[in-house]
Amino acid sequence: MNGIMARFRRTMGKLRKRMVRVGLTMGLALAAVPCFGEKVTLPVWPDGAPNESGLSVENENWNGDFLNQTATAELYVYPAAEPNGTAILMCPGGGYWGLAMGHEGHAMADWFNSMGITYAVLKYRMPNGHDEIPLSDAEQAMRILRAHASEWGINPNSIGVMGASAGGHLASTLATHYSSSQTRPDFQILFYPVITMEQGVTHQGSRDFLIGKTPSDEMVKRYSNELQITLETPEAFLMVSADDDVVPVANTLRYVTSLSENNVPFSLHVYPTGGHGWGYGDHFTYKPQWTAELQKWLQERILPKNKR
Repeated sequence: MNGIMARFRRTMGKLRKRMVRVGLTMGLALAAVPCFGEKVTLPVWPDGAPNESGLSVENENWNGDFLNQTATAELYVYPAAEPNGTAILMCPGGGYWGLAMGHEGHAMADWFNSMGITYAVLKYRMPNGHDEIPLSDAEQAMRILRAHASEWGINPNSIGVMGASAGGHLASTLATHYSSSQTRPDFQILFYPVITMEQGVTHQGSRDFLIGKTPSDEMVKRYSNELQITLETPEAFLMVSADDDVVPVANTLRYVTSLSENNVPFSLHVYPTGGHGWGYGDHFTYKPQWTAELQKWLQERILPKNKR
């Protein structure tokens, strides 16, 4: 009898330890859930995409917060609990080869939600030499956000696009190549963006993966977005580090020069150090500055339009 009771106590002790571990795991899982709106995952092309990249889902590969060779497009939406009418579509960077979905994507959801902004991260397909694919995904994501505007408390005239690095190129492409009022962003936010496709100034990897190693002059001009700005281009907020040794600062400077020449409002912030790819990372010395400056710009330039 004593042996049976001893085994029972040992079994119960093990069970209690397992329950503690489960409780900790559940707590961590709950902590990872966004503090505000529940994340909504939507396929960008539920009935099939109109174009193909030649990539397969089997080759998609996670490496930390980086997703390589994306073959399918999805939209991850974080609706604000108390929406103020504005929404932002984020295009993570990754050289048109992969996507930094963490620090240039999902990590910013709580911060934007805290301002009442509905935030969406776009997992767009890699072009694999098919230049039209990322833009088609971004345009369709804008259509989805406007189609769900009433559901998520969004003003359909206050939806902006944001992008980092090659995602900044995609965001600026959407801002300069949109095909209709349904896909035109109302503002743009660019982190250390690739802008031009001009050899020696562009980011070579982004150029090669988007338009190939031997593109025509017409293709280079088409995706050199500083050449595509018009009076109808949406206003912009741009930020970059002066010591960026991956994407030359000349990309950003060319873009703001063209914005200025076309009388498009912009706010430019150049930080002395930081390099490339900082996103929402705490390691970036000037994170308190860029977050405060972007929040102020949104509050002064974008949010008041929702009250008109």
